[in-house]
Amino acid sequence: MATYSFQDVQAAIVGPGAAFSIGAGSASSEEGISIEAGGGKNTMTVGADGEVMHSLHADKSGTIKVTLLKTSPLNALLQAAFDVQSLSSALHGKNIITVSNAASSDLHVCRDCAFSKKPNVVYDKAGAKMEWTFDAGKIDSILGAY
Repeated sequence: MATYSFQDVQAAIVGPGAAFSIGAGSASSEEGISIEAGGGKNTMTVGADGEVMHSLHADKSGTIKVTLLKTSPLNALLQAAFDVQSLSSALHGKNIITVSNAASSDLHVCRDCAFSKKPNVVYDKAGAKMEWTFDAGKIDSILGAY
């Protein structure tokens, strides 16, 4: 029987003003880390006679979301990196984010990553979550087997 635990997820960000772990042990919220593809890989065109043409797209872009508890010390590190990278276009979009799970042999390498925006900051009754969103130019993934 296969099992899963977020404790096996290792993740890191490296870029201008950033070089630290963002995986297990970072006070992640229940949502953890998500990696989403940007565009589709195919466009299907149907001809007048019903024949189809498939067009393969080279798009490897996507979005990475890192959701932390409001009390995570990583929020301060990510905010500092956001501020540094917002100073100049020479510093923007230079992050590499890696996410791996040794138990399942999954590996995702996300290149040309830029902060999409600052997270919403909420002060409420129970303590909020901070969602850091990155736009990635290229995401290469290997999904292992349990």
